[in-house]
Amino acid sequence: MGSKLSGKDLVKIGFPKNNVINTALGLITRYRKKEEKTTILLELTELLEAPERFMGHKIWGKVSEGLVKPVELRMQELHSHPAPFSIFGENEIDEQAKRQLYDALRLPISRQGALLPDAHTGYGLPIGGVLAVENAVIPYGVGVDIGCRMSLSLFDLPGSYFKGREFQLRNILKENTKFGLNETHRDKHDHAIFSRAEFQDIPMLKELLGKAYRQFGTSGSGNHFVEFGVVELHTVRDEWGISPGQYLGILSHSGSRGLGAHIAKHYTALAAQQCPLPRHVQHLAWLDLASQEGQEYWMAMNLAGEYAQACHADIHRRLAKALGSNPIVTIENHHNFAWKELVNGEECIVHRKGATPAGDRVLGIIPGSMTAPGFIVEGKGNPLSLQSASHGAGRVMSRSACKNSLTKSDMMKDLETHGVHLIGGALDESPRAYKDIDRVMNLQQELVSVLGTFSPKIVRMDK
Repeated sequence: MGSKLSGKDLVKIGFPKNNVINTALGLITRYRKKEEKTTILLELTELLEAPERFMGHKIWGKVSEGLVKPVELRMQELHSHPAPFSIFGENEIDEQAKRQLYDALRLPISRQGALLPDAHTGYGLPIGGVLAVENAVIPYGVGVDIGCRMSLSLFDLPGSYFKGREFQLRNILKENTKFGLNETHRDKHDHAIFSRAEFQDIPMLKELLGKAYRQFGTSGSGNHFVEFGVVELHTVRDEWGISPGQYLGILSHSGSRGLGAHIAKHYTALAAQQCPLPRHVQHLAWLDLASQEGQEYWMAMNLAGEYAQACHADIHRRLAKALGSNPIVTIENHHNFAWKELVNGEECIVHRKGATPAGDRVLGIIPGSMTAPGFIVEGKGNPLSLQSASHGAGRVMSRSACKNSLTKSDMMKDLETHGVHLIGGALDESPRAYKDIDRVMNLQQELVSVLGTFSPKIVRMDK
């Protein structure tokens, strides 16, 4: 391995003394750090002689862009007044979360925002926040767990299927689900997602392919779960071909695992370099969608979202096989993602950070807690919420507050009272940590219609 390149080395071969040097050094550190110094310098000399030839290059594209069309970095100024916004359930939301939304709405790219009744303080955007911006994407507006989502499988088995089979169903969950950083499936399954061109065309994704394969079909830690429960439908859609009633269901909550976390970290750092912001809003740095980094993040984000969906499908496939039954209805949705959508007739990038898409007749699942029902919903397409609804009950106690004020015995008593069996799980996921889901749902009646509920019976979480 050659010695480390420095800015002086680049200046010697003709690089201008501006931010393009930092861009080049960052790319070398990320993608070419194991190569000889002389080899890289020869390649960069070629780039200097004809930078336009390297426009769109997988590694050097941004360097060539900076040489052909140099951009002067300057501190972005916030507008004095926020873009239009709506708050649903204002009295249920902490002031810091509201302040975070107001600050986000003062970004020069912001066009509209909303805060949902499960909202609470996060990083950058509040959890339960929705933000529409013009021609840009905010990596931290999507969040670290790209494509975190819900997935519900409904089986042609009665809700009473649990009776006498609790021990069997617990074992099915234990044996067929994996959680956290270290657990992986022994018998891994291939998937078309691993053949996607992005894993070869984007260098940082190429390095993550092995991790994505190892973690496929697994769930994260924290509030991620896989549950057996009773689905009660009081309204059904014609395409389901079933009657109202009670059914056995499997509900899962997880995201894109290490793949999404690394994508978020990588592009958040790039955004921070290219989009200087005042300190209190630095997590809201954005990438212009017309830039190479913006396009790369957009492709990587969508790949991570499809990977998360494929992970859920693998989880449900394993459990269905163990049950000896196939799902008759599947309902699923992202709640940490960004979409291209029309807002007041203008195409915008709508960031939902802990928010369920609720366009007209769009299906979704809004979970409660381990002892409270989740809700199967149909969106009403309300423009005031940017066609969004809450993604859950929302936390009323922080994780540290749970550990300081609650006991494990109290949590287990709560679960026992509601007839819920927990495998794994931590005190900071106590049902007492969450808002009243019924109150949250009452505060968003103009956003969604309720078709049914999911009541957890056997819950599996990380240790």
